Amino acid sequence: MEKTVSEAHSVTLAVEGLNCASCVGRAERALAAVAGVTDVAVNLASERAQVSFEKPADLSGLVSALTDAGYPARQAEVTLSVDSMTCASCVGRVERKLKASDGVLDAQVNLATETATVRYAEGATTPADLARIATELGYPAKVKQAEDTDDSSRKEAEITRLGRATLLAALLALPVFVIEMGSHVFAPMHVWVMETIGHQNSLILQFVLTTLVLFGPGLQFYTKGFPLLFKGAPDMNSLVALGTSAAYGFSLVATFAPDLLPEGTAHVYYEAAAVIVVLILLGRWLEARAKGRTGAAIRKLVGLGAKTARVERGGAVLELPIEEIVVGDVVHTRPGEKIAVDGTVISGASFVDESMISGEPVPAQKTAGADVVGATVNGTGALTFRATKVGSDTMLAQIIAMVEQAQGAKLPIQGLVDKITAWFVPAVMGLAALTVMVWLAFGPDPALSFALVSGVAVLIIACPCAMGLATPTSIMVGTGRAAEMGVLFRKGDALQMLQDTRVIALDKTGTLTKGSPELTDFLVAEGFDAAEVLRLVAAVEAKSEHPIALAICRAAAERSLGGAEVDGFTSITGYGVSAQVEGRSVLIGADRLMTREGVDLGDLKGQGQALGRKGRTPLYAAIDGRLAAVIAVADPVKPTSAAAIKALQGLGLKVAMITGDNQGTADAIAQELGIDIVVAEVLPDGKVAALEDLRSHGTLAFVGDGINDAPALASADVGIAIGTGTDVAIESADVVLMSGDLTAVVNAFDISALTMRNIRQNLFWAFGYNSLLIPVAAGALYPAFGVLLSPVLAAGAMALSSVFVLSNALRLRWVAPAMGKQEHAL
Repeated sequence: MEKTVSEAHSVTLAVEGLNCASCVGRAERALAAVAGVTDVAVNLASERAQVSFEKPADLSGLVSALTDAGYPARQAEVTLSVDSMTCASCVGRVERKLKASDGVLDAQVNLATETATVRYAEGATTPADLARIATELGYPAKVKQAEDTDDSSRKEAEITRLGRATLLAALLALPVFVIEMGSHVFAPMHVWVMETIGHQNSLILQFVLTTLVLFGPGLQFYTKGFPLLFKGAPDMNSLVALGTSAAYGFSLVATFAPDLLPEGTAHVYYEAAAVIVVLILLGRWLEARAKGRTGAAIRKLVGLGAKTARVERGGAVLELPIEEIVVGDVVHTRPGEKIAVDGTVISGASFVDESMISGEPVPAQKTAGADVVGATVNGTGALTFRATKVGSDTMLAQIIAMVEQAQGAKLPIQGLVDKITAWFVPAVMGLAALTVMVWLAFGPDPALSFALVSGVAVLIIACPCAMGLATPTSIMVGTGRAAEMGVLFRKGDALQMLQDTRVIALDKTGTLTKGSPELTDFLVAEGFDAAEVLRLVAAVEAKSEHPIALAICRAAAERSLGGAEVDGFTSITGYGVSAQVEGRSVLIGADRLMTREGVDLGDLKGQGQALGRKGRTPLYAAIDGRLAAVIAVADPVKPTSAAAIKALQGLGLKVAMITGDNQGTADAIAQELGIDIVVAEVLPDGKVAALEDLRSHGTLAFVGDGINDAPALASADVGIAIGTGTDVAIESADVVLMSGDLTAVVNAFDISALTMRNIRQNLFWAFGYNSLLIPVAAGALYPAFGVLLSPVLAAGAMALSSVFVLSNALRLRWVAPAMGKQEHAL
């Protein structure tokens, strides 16, 4: 049976316990194994899982699958104050609606206290959204009590926890390291330990301190690592737990039962076990700090919004939190304040700084009937507007959702990483076991000590943290920085697809040009009066909303030509319009319309063609079956279009222009701008076919205005919607550009190239690090150079590899726009 759209669901879950690429793979496999799940993407950097599913899968099943896998979804609880409930039916209605809402795990509504207690999955919904759901049902609700679910606060708490654990572990491990390693490298130190503490007492002291390290700050490795190991799904915690347990266990025997070991092998490795824990905790602390900075763009976007607003309630104007505003509220905005939510102006006049949306530095005038956007800044006037979109429906919320969705995406290049990490940890454990066996079989005395050191070093150094962080951190920082420049990647894989693009097709009107045509020429045939013809033509075009029609009407208004009575108006798609005006038949359109209707163009055909060669659009007007005039309309080219096209060609792209204009007009504009390929005289429904023809040149990107070009945007390999103003929720586009300037397209390609290069650098480091150092840890250099890698150095190298990947990704935060001196306000 064919599925309906309503049967498909998508949810974002915040996941705990993700430490490396192996964790990501296991979490993804656990979710994918749930019947009904169609797509899964788990992101290590953001610690979130995006899941698409349909029946029989449900949210509870997804949460249970994650919990069983050892990576529980974070849950929270919120209490809502709910008004207007009068009976048990009201309670049941609100409760059922909340329980059926995306992200809700359970809901309980109490009539006596007029509250609703809702348990939900973090990342899948928010307290404000839950309040809005009850309000839209007819029971006004607001957040009464909710625990802080701000991701930045949670990450700060995690950073603090790891910092304290690292400091405690370091203080405990320092004496162990000094006693053991100091005695090896500094003979007087060894003598002092023997004479003051004594050999056995020093071993017992190291045992006590190391035990405190392992079962204090380091306990997390064992409580997470061993259960997963016993389930047959080891992760990086398992590697650390095995490695440190081996060193600790061997040291225990050497301390308390040395006779059980072969002669000459009763050495202790307490310092290795303790310092490994310290260094890995230090690495995680540094990772947490760096990962906290990767979400800076989202925090910056969230910070753009207003926190409170002055709202009319019960005949008074009250200062209310932004979360309590509902659709239909009347909001008052004073000079200099931020617009609270999206709405329509009721009264007042002002200029509003909308640079965060349009990228235009000049404030936009707002009077009654104009739309305003939340988070934009009011100028010197006062405005009163009615809220039309609140909560997650506002433009700012949509922008944030777009960025979060792109940051959680999985690029095609990640497929290679997933395949490798799926077997990486088991393979490392196998290599460690093989290393031990080879040393025991062929190593010099004391072979057991060499085997232990090398086996532990392999386990510790091969942690796949860097592999798991390589791609998502670059995506998070790159897409966040792109958003600050006004480039919104709705689909994260567009980052990679842009780099594969070979030809970029540009819609002419509104993309290359300003989109506001002007009447430039009006030539009448012999026997017709110019003013009369323009009056009749303008009367017909007044019935049309086409930009060319508006240009003609503006020209007639400037000449103070009165209107006329119009009957039988008909729009002929792709050709023109026709109507009866004061009893006369008027036909207006391209030359193909006149040909279709049998109207002889006569001498005006040549003049129309000449105008077309100048880059103007020639239209013809016929009255009562006779050609009356040729009308030339020009849409001015944007000042930055030529430079942007040159920059795109500099990236190795072929630039094509798609337009409905006649070939002469299109060729003239193409010659002016230096465009490579011209596809002219394309009807509105023919853009998709035109793109198919252009695809023969290679992977194709299409740039359009995002409204009329939706089919073409969806058909292209990468659809780029430009200059969309407040219409940011374009489902058919892969990339949305907040500015109407074509230079934003160049910036999109540039940030894509820089991000992909950053990802390749990270992957090269992550794979190269493991490929090079695993053999070294196993002892490959020992036969030739006598070099054996200490487990302590292995732990340090492992921690630094992850920090390197994160630090490299964070460099994208300072990428400058490729074109344009001013970066976007976002």
